[in-house]
Amino acid sequence: MPRKILVTNALPYANGDIHLGHLVGYLQADIWVRFQRMRGNTVHYVCADDTHGTPVMLRAEKEGLTPEALIARVHGEHLRDFTDFGIAFDNYHSTHSEETRRYAEDIYARLQAAGLIDVRAIEQFYDPVKEMFLPDRFIKGECPKCGAADQYGDNCEVCGAAYAPIELKNPRSAVSGATPVLRASEHYFFRLSDPRAATFLRAWTRGESRPGVRRLPPEAANKMREWLGEEGDNKLSDWDISRDAPYFGFEIPDAPGKYFYVWLDAPIGYFASFRNLADKRGGIAVEDYTDAGKAAATGTEMVHFIGKDILYFHALFWPAMLEATGYRTPSQLCVNGFLTVNGAKMSKSRGTFITARSWLDQKLDPEALRYYFAGKSNGSMEDVDLNLDDMIARVNADLVGKFVNIASRCAGFIEKRFGGLLGDIDISATDAFAAAWAADDVAAAFEARDYSRALRDIMRLADIANQYVNDRKPWELARQQGKDTELHTVCSTALTLFRDLACYLKPVLPRLTMQVEAFLDVPPLDWRGEWQPLPAGHRIQTYRHLTTRIERTQIDALLEANRASLAPISAPATTTPATTTISIDDFTKVDLRVARIVEAAHVEGAEKLLRLMLDIGEAKPRQVFAGIKSAYAPETLVGRLTVMVANLAPRKMKFGLSEGMVLAASDPEGKHSGIHLLSPDNGATPGMKIK
Repeated sequence: MPRKILVTNALPYANGDIHLGHLVGYLQADIWVRFQRMRGNTVHYVCADDTHGTPVMLRAEKEGLTPEALIARVHGEHLRDFTDFGIAFDNYHSTHSEETRRYAEDIYARLQAAGLIDVRAIEQFYDPVKEMFLPDRFIKGECPKCGAADQYGDNCEVCGAAYAPIELKNPRSAVSGATPVLRASEHYFFRLSDPRAATFLRAWTRGESRPGVRRLPPEAANKMREWLGEEGDNKLSDWDISRDAPYFGFEIPDAPGKYFYVWLDAPIGYFASFRNLADKRGGIAVEDYTDAGKAAATGTEMVHFIGKDILYFHALFWPAMLEATGYRTPSQLCVNGFLTVNGAKMSKSRGTFITARSWLDQKLDPEALRYYFAGKSNGSMEDVDLNLDDMIARVNADLVGKFVNIASRCAGFIEKRFGGLLGDIDISATDAFAAAWAADDVAAAFEARDYSRALRDIMRLADIANQYVNDRKPWELARQQGKDTELHTVCSTALTLFRDLACYLKPVLPRLTMQVEAFLDVPPLDWRGEWQPLPAGHRIQTYRHLTTRIERTQIDALLEANRASLAPISAPATTTPATTTISIDDFTKVDLRVARIVEAAHVEGAEKLLRLMLDIGEAKPRQVFAGIKSAYAPETLVGRLTVMVANLAPRKMKFGLSEGMVLAASDPEGKHSGIHLLSPDNGATPGMKIK
């Protein structure tokens, strides 16, 4: 039966630009939503700006605006950036809304009725210069658990520990820089320490959303066990859900001067945005997705895509609050890691981020980033590393050299020689594609959010399609008398394979796929029904260029646009002048060949080496050990073309026999940022000699 799923993304805070680090989680969610819809499932995809709290209040004050004016402007900027990157929310709302207020007050009233709200005086940090109580994120100091410096007052970005601000060592105000003082204030607490909460959360965090699908990723479930403790060992503390004026947010009913803490109404924004969507569209039974009893009866799902930095709030506070008030709890948390640059976490506070807008301003294709991030996403909480040189090579090789290349080499013959009409299909050439369709391996990878595996499988099919074209050589058939029928079949077959690749890539590349659908003049591609070739006699449209290569000059301009923040991690490598000349005879002694990396793996016991299996057109691949482990993950190399010294004498190493050498450029020290495998231009095939 078709599934009914409410999908949400973590709410971006209305206090800054969308940067590439943000996009990791949003792109992962958008790809999954598009895949589910292609499978025939009903999906409502919502998000909103997280608008409340002191940061918004202070920024608005600094800019001479009201908080309402600031969040309205930022809302438009955020939605613009998401839309330009193909992230297609059904509704993009705001937590500063009547829907959020109503849900927050209802949940609070239900918690009160259940005896789960306590009111008590606490000591809280107060800025004597700014004359205000300080939110957790406006207090910085050393982590009380691991000692890391420059950590916020609620959780540590280094060790992941959660704590109270007063536990910080050497605290300071992030607003004025003053040393904060402790003052007493009456606060409202959700009794998370209630034994019922711990009992529920232990079962919930270990449970399944569907048969065989865990509610939390294994890494997250392990973290929950650490935070919850063992049975009978309740490690949970009550959760402070109030803040003192001045504060931008919703006042707590019957508590003048007290406001709901932003983390109480932020996840409530999921429900609020969904309600807002239903009110605008009509025909959506909201309670089927939000009410515990109705959700269980109707089998709806609620799937949250979040970053691992907010796991604590989404896997403890949020489900406990929902369970206690009769609302449905999340079916699944899909947790992504951070975006790193050369292994270092991107952080706005440290200035090491590239804004989404700067990417677009440099006329870089947003779908290139979608493809690259998808290729780095494996469904786990692992960080996604941004290596711009690797991105250039991968996007150019896969999307231009493999995918689009199929159509560009065959479409012209169909239009010029056969009036735009397709011919019969070589069914034997489509066997691998039909088998893949039937096996559903790619679909299983998309379902598990292992987009890296999905794209590897798709690119293997692209290799098969390209090999078919290379072997049949339609450009040669077109010059031979009596070969029109064969030419017609080859090109028609190739375009059917191109159609299939576009279908598989559609969740990742929606805009490019729309162009393909228009060119092939086919209905929107989906994953329903049995595999069928494009029929003989079907008319296609005139082929127009579908995508272009990424040039290094574009990336250089991007870095320049973000130079101030990226300078520490993108310093240009030093160069070494050539000092020795050789003759042409010396050069011709070196047999350089185009090689395809068919396997890549770590070498046990080797700090720098990867084991590569290279296809250079011989009967079997050659084994080569390359010192590139610091720069490349093995899975990113499979399928890539590179350059190999084919006549280097084999070298016996303790790990095995190395039968050649791959070529790479590097800085003199051979550091991570300076190792770049050489790649041939489009159209090169394994075994070609480089002259």
